[in-house]
Amino acid sequence: MNGAALIDTNVLVYAIDTDEAEKCRRAQALLRILQLKEVGAVCAQVLGEHQSVVARRFAHAHGRGEATMATERWAHAFPVHSTTLAVVLEALRGTVRHRFSYYDAQIWAVARVHRIPLVLSEDFADGAVIEGVRFANPFTEEFDLEAELAL
Repeated sequence: MNGAALIDTNVLVYAIDTDEAEKCRRAQALLRILQLKEVGAVCAQVLGEHQSVVARRFAHAHGRGEATMATERWAHAFPVHSTTLAVVLEALRGTVRHRFSYYDAQIWAVARVHRIPLVLSEDFADGAVIEGVRFANPFTEEFDLEAELAL
């Protein structure tokens, strides 16, 4: 299954960020629903970023071993999409046409290439639709996963 929603790094990171209690609670609930309903997906880039952020920002609470185990858990919890040549080429097109940074373009490209209609992230313009890919910030008061995915 490709998934109906591509999960960005910040959603995974907030799931352990107890300094951001409300975002932590929302991220955990969202990820639980995405996993139970089997509608979430991640890409290899997101897993790499997760490892880097957790190992760096939360080193005091989560050592490298714990960060690695957390990243591996997400890799087993959701389908993982690789960075293929098609994704790289689509991302490059996105940097020119939509002026994305390369790594943001790569997330958009994974969604495009794998026909995933929704990207869950706080890093993109909430509600924007770019070439069939919709971006939603799951940390806004208005966010409703069931409405976004028509569950």
